[in-house]
Amino acid sequence: MKAASRVAVALGVLLSASAARAQANFEIQVYGADLVRPGATMYELHLNYTAQGSKIGSGGVLPTNHAMHQTIEITHGFNEWFELGSYLFMSERSPEGFKYVGNHLRPRFSIPERFKLPVGLSLSQEIGYNTVEFGPDTWSWEIRPIIDQKVGRFYWSLNPVIGKSLRGPSAAEGFEFAPNVQVNVDVTKRVNFALEYYGAFGQLGKFAPLKETEQQIFPAINLDFGDDWEFNAAVGFGLTKPTDHLIGKLIMGRRIGGARK
Repeated sequence: MKAASRVAVALGVLLSASAARAQANFEIQVYGADLVRPGATMYELHLNYTAQGSKIGSGGVLPTNHAMHQTIEITHGFNEWFELGSYLFMSERSPEGFKYVGNHLRPRFSIPERFKLPVGLSLSQEIGYNTVEFGPDTWSWEIRPIIDQKVGRFYWSLNPVIGKSLRGPSAAEGFEFAPNVQVNVDVTKRVNFALEYYGAFGQLGKFAPLKETEQQIFPAINLDFGDDWEFNAAVGFGLTKPTDHLIGKLIMGRRIGGARK
């Protein structure tokens, strides 16, 4: 093999490394600390389209370019401390067609507002399965602390996420760090502009060089159709080579039941 061909192959492997680890971009959301109100159930649909992503699969994992990811999320509030969410992940991309991706469960605990802490605090855990076509590590565990605060028209939320493979080639490795951050401002009573950040730095204590990590920003708009509705739309831009470069996302949600405050 000629030297130029070797370089081309090596670059292809490097650029598809993130796809070899896992397809992400199913539920792109920075969490707030508040829970679904007791007795209510929240139904959400997440639609994410990767306009510019990986074009070559690797290690049996499908590429992301022009993939439409669909997630159905159902969350029930049990009391002021606890809610339980479930996810169904699906994907559609030509020529593979429609694919089942996996399922997750998400128990979450929160400090109730009546304690009047200066910030909101909650802890989410997500345990789930995905098929090998969407990630070689088929069982995973995510721990997501959530800290947020509303100050006048301004709001911020920090999710310093750590995650671990439970089954697959990375199961013997430690936790990986993937922080999420959101800052937003109410521009009217119904319209809110936000900037969302999503990062993936690699294993705790063994961070990769920044240019080899995944870094995304999403300018977003949130529309307020009332307390029982959720609407978020955004366009995301990848800032490093391993990151999918252009993604559109839409979240629509509806709460049903439960006694309002």
